[in-house]
Amino acid sequence: MKQSANKSGNNNAGRKAVKRKLADTFDSVEPAKAQPEVPGPPEIRALVEVLKNGVTNGSIAYDKSPLRKAAHQLAELCKQDEYVDMVVNEGAVEAVVPLLNSLEDKPWETDSTLSAAQEELEKEACFILGLLAVKPEYQTRIAQCGALQGLVRLLKEHRIGIMTKSQPGSGGAARRAADAITNLAHENVDIKNMVRDQGGIPPLVALLEALDLKVQRAAAGALRTLAFKNEENKNQIVECGALPILIQMLRSEDVGVHYEAVGVIGNLVHSSQNIKRKVLEEGALQPVINLLKSTCPESQREAALLLGQFATTPTAPTDTTDFKARIAQRGAVAPLIQMLSNDDTSLKEMAAFALGRLAQNSDNQAGIVQAGGLVPLLELLESKHYNLQHNAAFALYGLADNEDNIPDIIKEGVLQRLIDCGEKLQVQASKDCVQKTIGRMEQKLNGRVLSHVVFMLRSSDKSVQQRAAIALAHLVPETEARNVFVEKRGLDVLLDMLVDSSLAQHMQLVAANALLALAKKINATSSNEDCVPAQPAKTVYLGAQYVNNATLADVSFVVEGRKFHAHRIALLASSDAFRAMFNGGYREKEASSIEIPNIPWEVFEAMMYYIYTGHVEVKPDIASELLQASDQYLLEGLKRLCEITIAQGLSIDTVLHTFTLSEAFTAPQLAKRCVLFALEHFEQFTEHIGPDVYMDVMQRMVPQLRVSLLEDFVKSAAVSKE
Repeated sequence: MKQSANKSGNNNAGRKAVKRKLADTFDSVEPAKAQPEVPGPPEIRALVEVLKNGVTNGSIAYDKSPLRKAAHQLAELCKQDEYVDMVVNEGAVEAVVPLLNSLEDKPWETDSTLSAAQEELEKEACFILGLLAVKPEYQTRIAQCGALQGLVRLLKEHRIGIMTKSQPGSGGAARRAADAITNLAHENVDIKNMVRDQGGIPPLVALLEALDLKVQRAAAGALRTLAFKNEENKNQIVECGALPILIQMLRSEDVGVHYEAVGVIGNLVHSSQNIKRKVLEEGALQPVINLLKSTCPESQREAALLLGQFATTPTAPTDTTDFKARIAQRGAVAPLIQMLSNDDTSLKEMAAFALGRLAQNSDNQAGIVQAGGLVPLLELLESKHYNLQHNAAFALYGLADNEDNIPDIIKEGVLQRLIDCGEKLQVQASKDCVQKTIGRMEQKLNGRVLSHVVFMLRSSDKSVQQRAAIALAHLVPETEARNVFVEKRGLDVLLDMLVDSSLAQHMQLVAANALLALAKKINATSSNEDCVPAQPAKTVYLGAQYVNNATLADVSFVVEGRKFHAHRIALLASSDAFRAMFNGGYREKEASSIEIPNIPWEVFEAMMYYIYTGHVEVKPDIASELLQASDQYLLEGLKRLCEITIAQGLSIDTVLHTFTLSEAFTAPQLAKRCVLFALEHFEQFTEHIGPDVYMDVMQRMVPQLRVSLLEDFVKSAAVSKE
């Protein structure tokens, strides 16, 4: 599975959030002051000139107050996006970088006042560069001006065992320098390499042990960015001994510290199996699992992603460690499942990702289901976020691999929800995963698993019975269908759902689809022609040339006032109705002319053509009347031909009338086609006839469907024996 989260060490949204926070703080300091005039290029140019003039021949002016003031004002402007381009265009980069680099000499170190002033100036310079670097187009310009030299110097100068003098706990210049490096290197491979080449990684690693937490967090943030998709940086960070202190930071009570630490580790192990193993050997597993319960959603997200990566850690040939099982045993499953219901989309995404990886272990599969993971995963599958859908689909696919889970999966109604959402998923890979999950469930449904699910048909909970019957209709092997649906009465459960007025219409639709699936399984939905039985045996077919032919005719019929010539021998051989007419005690026995009052000429002619030839083309416009005539004269073969033609013209508008017709003239195959059509177009059909009529119609259709399906079960069993 591909990672669905952006694993960059930092992101624009995060950096801009810092800018907004600083701007809010600044505004709250002097709320009563009137808004100053909007500065333009001249005002900005003047501030830049002050900074430029403060450095002469590489040396900085002794009085730093004007420089400090100008730098502060310029930094305030850089907090606002609309001024950044103007500041850069007026040459701020070319002014600030030399200023920062010129601060290296400190002849006044013994003067605490001068030292504090210099540190404030350094902080402002770093702050400006960091804010300008938020825009990717200025990153290279800043680096090429030599900014990294001064930034790395500030990292090295910080003494990790002391708090910042000028403002204890503020982080001082080292913090600002680390933040600037973070922004400069963000998604910029060249600058990441430059930081490494200029010796920036060792001091950043050293700052992880700083007493000042803000310095510690800033250093971790920079390392996080530098490690992202850069193998050489990753290796150097590890070689500098960062792993032990990073793992200690995972246990920090400070949210910012453990968030940055887990982020660094996540980027270090990404696509690097060797580092992943080293991280685990250093004891990172339990602290990462503990972060799943952090009060910081970002830390929880990073921890979940990291656990998903840990789960696929390869081991040496002689090592039997299964990290998927170990992660679950150490308490990861419950908090991950809890995270699935969080309001934070990215948190849910990473939790589903981790569970999907853990679900590749058989015991974990059962554990996740028993811990309540099914329902929240289904809810994510039904969400509108494609990453959530895919991660949930992958996790459910894993859970379905354990045959002990299949009864629970069916009991929760998972199958139907998979079917319902299958076509709604946004990504083809997710659709494929859902189909594979259904296929896996079908594969597992045999032996003891099948027995467990069939036993659910006896549950006192009607919803459990229904879910079991629905799943069995879709998944049961054809060889077991008769036993499950006839002997174990699974068919009755589904049919009862169609006429259960207490059920929601959606569940009736589900039952309809299940019955259709079952009908297909036993070949009950084959074409109309296949449903027609063989023609009754005939002893006399005089042929088409004798239809309405006076030659040798010994009886005639009067139809719509017109005479139709016929031959008693053909009629006697065709059906019991004509045999009774001419051999019984009816008056027609001796009559030479018989009145036919209720059949149109064209219909009577088609019926006689069938009697004389054994076949006829049934025209759709006379099919219904011909069906009535064939029923009246007991011509079963002709009736079947009429059923075929009428069934071929079924539509939402005609199906109810046609079903009524099948009832009136005992046309079971036509009735069956009507019922199957209604099931296949259930939503349109119910909407067309309305809810009040639906129940009455279905009460009439269900008995016919039961008889037809039972007959098809018998036929299917007979075919199987052959």
